[in-house]
Amino acid sequence: MFQSSNAEDVPPSASPQVSAAEWSEAWDRVRRRLRAELGEDVYSSWFGRLDLVAVADATAHLSVPTRFLKSWIQSHYIDRVRQLVADEFSGVTQITLAVRGAAQRAPVRSVAAQPDASPSMPAAAKASTDRMPTERGPAAEADGITGSPLDRRLTFSTFLLGRSNALAHAAAERVARIEPGAAPLYNPLYVHAAVGLGKTHLLHAIGHEVTAAGRRAIYLTADRFMYDFVSALKSQNALAFKERLRGIDLLVIDDVQFLQGKSIQQEFCHTINALVDAGRQVVVAADRPPADLESLDERVRSRLAGGLVVEMGALDEALRIKILEARIEAARTHQPSFEVNPTVVAHVAKIITTNGRDLDGAVNRLLAHTTLTGGPLTVEAAEVAIRDLVRSREPKKVKIEDIQKLVATHYNVSRADILSSRRSAGVVKPRQVAMYLSKVLTLRSLPEIGRRFGGRDHTTVLHAVRKIEASATADLALREDIELLKRMLQD
Repeated sequence: MFQSSNAEDVPPSASPQVSAAEWSEAWDRVRRRLRAELGEDVYSSWFGRLDLVAVADATAHLSVPTRFLKSWIQSHYIDRVRQLVADEFSGVTQITLAVRGAAQRAPVRSVAAQPDASPSMPAAAKASTDRMPTERGPAAEADGITGSPLDRRLTFSTFLLGRSNALAHAAAERVARIEPGAAPLYNPLYVHAAVGLGKTHLLHAIGHEVTAAGRRAIYLTADRFMYDFVSALKSQNALAFKERLRGIDLLVIDDVQFLQGKSIQQEFCHTINALVDAGRQVVVAADRPPADLESLDERVRSRLAGGLVVEMGALDEALRIKILEARIEAARTHQPSFEVNPTVVAHVAKIITTNGRDLDGAVNRLLAHTTLTGGPLTVEAAEVAIRDLVRSREPKKVKIEDIQKLVATHYNVSRADILSSRRSAGVVKPRQVAMYLSKVLTLRSLPEIGRRFGGRDHTTVLHAVRKIEASATADLALREDIELLKRMLQD
């Protein structure tokens, strides 16, 4: 049975027979199975912000941040989510899906219950769920347009700097602290990074800085922008929506890769053009560069690429240690006895290399281990506590651009040759190998791959894939070349 509810209807209690750590592990298994079944792109798009709030009365209460996500999951995936929850949660037969309200505490990933659920609730869960509430800055509502809430914890002062994010941080500070009346230096500012590397933190920090200066700003996720625009169309207030949105000083759009629909993308492009032309600042974030956003209209990509494009790279080991130390110190405010040896911190930073969210999860697990077992937190104990995070690491995400560059270097041609219309044997073979690798190592469709190879038709890509597959069967040298290229791209 599936039930839908408002966020405030979610009961705060959990089953006293099962610990929060066990619910946490069960929810992690559900997430891993969803990721494995649906693929990384689909999982990130629709389930990355699906959280477990509580478990009570044979029901798992889930939440998402927007009504748009709730509607989509209900329409397309709710039966599968319910089945996975029933498989992994002992005694749970129902689920509810709620929308997290602006004033509601954001639920913590992989923590099943609220802190006072039962006497057996471990301190690890309490430390994880005692989170500061979000807030709207003084200008978060611009003439009737309600933006997504700003998290008061995500400021420039709490942003941890490393080599991978220093440039993005400097650009964000410059944008946020520009003198009133001065023309924007980088417009739009486009920040891209993989999940959990801090781009949303920077966006919130910009929003806080601008609103603190008394200027009008609004922060929107892409799905919130879509929802508000569609609602305005339905209520016949589209013109007022456009005018109000274009009357602000700063527009921040997060996760722009999720922007869908021709009319919505057109309005988004018109809004950016109007704000930039009027000297208003636009800041956009996504998980890839503008050129790689194949689902977006070419005009949108061109406009986004016309400003300053900054990448936030993977967290280096020194930065991962900083993040762990900061999270441990925060946890100690709730559990003063929580201590982690520097050797353990260094070990965790060495083996968890994916993103900041996994580092958060590692601290939660270390805290749970110390509070539930009472044993010393050695390197060996830490490895046991975080083993699911290490095992669930996703393989490196390969980009078509990286494939083209590596294949070009390997065959001693240029990337421009691969993208050109030249049909000499010395160019055709590398081009077909690159197309083949793009098909087997990425989730891109044949038409998308064709567009990335100089605007070729999908049938050309299909021919190249079949040709390389057939040739590699009989040609040992080609087969070895392909295996070598695969290893180099995935390492």
